[in-house]
Amino acid sequence: MSASEKLLDVKELHVSYGAINAIKGISLHVNRGEVVTILGANGAGKTTTLRTISGLLKPTQGSIIFDGQDITKTQAHDIVPLGMSHSPEGRRVFGTLTVHENLMMGAFTLKKYDEGMLDWIYKILPRLKERENQLAGTLSGGEQQMLAIGRAIMSNPKLLILDEPSLGLAPVLVKVIFQAIKEIAQSGVTVLIVEQNARAALKLADRGYVLELGKISHEGSSTELLSSEAIQEAYLGKKG
Repeated sequence: MSASEKLLDVKELHVSYGAINAIKGISLHVNRGEVVTILGANGAGKTTTLRTISGLLKPTQGSIIFDGQDITKTQAHDIVPLGMSHSPEGRRVFGTLTVHENLMMGAFTLKKYDEGMLDWIYKILPRLKERENQLAGTLSGGEQQMLAIGRAIMSNPKLLILDEPSLGLAPVLVKVIFQAIKEIAQSGVTVLIVEQNARAALKLADRGYVLELGKISHEGSSTELLSSEAIQEAYLGKKG
């Protein structure tokens, strides 16, 4: 595989919180145009991994190459203009701004924002169009999640990082969110997703990694992981 096919290449990553070694030498990659999911139990290190990739945390060892550039020591606000966007766990929308204003905040790194992008976001997430002038703090949890994803897309990223997009949402809204992510991926955006709903994530993704206590315990195609007895038992529940 040529290096150019790898949009993201993480090698031997170690991340510590004080004396706690949270990430213990993981390596993973995401090819251009792929959807890749990271699965794991609470405390496995999934969010820490995403926050380190997007520059919010700094590794103690290892390297992060994005689009051919070493970003291991690059600050988060300098990584966004390179084409990486991170929709964090917990949504973190600006509650006192309207839906439209929140979306425009997502485009702040662009010299000129693309009105077509805004129209497309309203098309794949029509609830946002309906709530365009409503304060984000008054939205439901599902609507706030849609807004967080829409805001992340406004920067026109090459890589979209999503941390627990379906967490705490009703099943009907989970379907809406995953359909939107599918359409985003089909538009050519590469997606790296951490998700508790392992079955939904694997059905959407091309490949997956399983994190256990800061190390990768399994990796493979989505088909391989969905059919693995160990993965079924740990993350998918019994069949039938």
